[in-house]
Amino acid sequence: MARDTSAYTAPDTILNPIAIKRTQRIKVWLAAIKILVDMTMLVLAFIVGYQAREVLPLFAIPEDPPDFERYGPTIVLQLVVVIFMFFVSQLYHQRRTYSRFDRLRALAGAVTIGSLIVYGMQEFIFRNTLQYVNYPRSMFTYVWLFSVLFVAIGREVFMVIQNRLRERRIISDNLLIIGTGRIARDILGKIKQKPSLGYTVVGVITSKDDHQGKMLGVEIVGDYDEIPEVIDKYYVDQVIIALPDAKRAELVDLVTRCQRGRVDIKVYPDIFAYMAGDLNVDELDGTPLLTVRDIALRGWKLSLKRGMDVFGAAVGLIFLSPLMLLTGLVVYLESKGPVFYTQMRMGLDGRPFPMIKFRSMRADADKLGDWTVENDPRVTHIGSFMRRTNWDEIPQLINVLLGHMSLVGPRPEQPQYVREFRERIPRYMERHREKAGMTGWAQIQGLRGDTSIAQRTRADLWYIENWSLWLDIKIVFWTIAQTLLRRNRNAY
Repeated sequence: MARDTSAYTAPDTILNPIAIKRTQRIKVWLAAIKILVDMTMLVLAFIVGYQAREVLPLFAIPEDPPDFERYGPTIVLQLVVVIFMFFVSQLYHQRRTYSRFDRLRALAGAVTIGSLIVYGMQEFIFRNTLQYVNYPRSMFTYVWLFSVLFVAIGREVFMVIQNRLRERRIISDNLLIIGTGRIARDILGKIKQKPSLGYTVVGVITSKDDHQGKMLGVEIVGDYDEIPEVIDKYYVDQVIIALPDAKRAELVDLVTRCQRGRVDIKVYPDIFAYMAGDLNVDELDGTPLLTVRDIALRGWKLSLKRGMDVFGAAVGLIFLSPLMLLTGLVVYLESKGPVFYTQMRMGLDGRPFPMIKFRSMRADADKLGDWTVENDPRVTHIGSFMRRTNWDEIPQLINVLLGHMSLVGPRPEQPQYVREFRERIPRYMERHREKAGMTGWAQIQGLRGDTSIAQRTRADLWYIENWSLWLDIKIVFWTIAQTLLRRNRNAY
């Protein structure tokens, strides 16, 4: 790896004790504000839920509803129980990269369980007391619904503010990376590309044989023996050990050296754990066996995924058919020729199938080349729009309905490229263990068009080995959101 031996100047927030203490105080205040925001939204949800009985005609309106003030003890109980459920569900200790869909699902689950507990407890606690008041199911439903909605909105606003503070380095965690290999560079690159993660990389630690220069502009500040001193000197909050090929004894030694104060330590898994994913222990006549590779889509899960595909494709074709007819007319008027374009692609088990798309190029485009590049002169005006919005791929709903493809899965490639990639990309053909998809995990990560085939393959394999219905739903919604926001930067 090439070295940059220029002098390194650490940011003021790393070495300035006053700035460190100020950052710590802000973090404490933010943690308290987050709880206060949740409590405020829960109270507001109770108020709106009480008023909603008279406005929203979902339930019969009681003839003589109690005054709102009588629900005071129930509100207090709601706050205590739901906030406690948030703590139990680790909603105050979520990962930095937790998606909005995952946050909403966890939030809805915690609010639902907490609200049900309150609904039962208030009857048990206040039944024979002066504080007792009837808590009808209609009001419970409204309070639950608005609690999920308002808390989600409050947390979204809080996250926006917190991310702005992180981007401006008002709050951040000092991070130390151990390792200089590909994994370490990937981690560092992602951190530098996304300031909202809130990390300030103080430096990189490597072995004595490699102790000089910089990695992606970040100083190599020491070797393994100097880890404790570096952590103290740079007020390190978190350490990432990115050494997937390290021996077990070496990792244990590194973790021991990093255990200073309240330092958070993260270890990138070794190659065995990376291949294994979620490990499963099976048994063969009393002999335990460790499953190092399993395919998530088995048995009833295949039927579930197929049911989602058929339903989604049928609904999509029914509701989008008027727009599809209009698109076909515009395509024909701009460039005489077939409205649809079919191309052989490789799908499940490496079997070819004809993939259907709206024609977005001139009718003679195949004679001028196969691989699409940026500003390709063969693309028509309507074709350029369709490619940016993925609208040219809508006819693939027909492929999904026929069973050639799935709504979500690895994107299919042309046979000649499959033959080329399988020779130079490790595990490339394993992505054909499942049906090809209209969209996929790799696509929503920006790995489409002229991007790394190796990275796409890793993303596709991760999807195959970690499939769930919820993951498919998230990918579909992410794809729609990215399309509406025009974030398909690599689509030509």
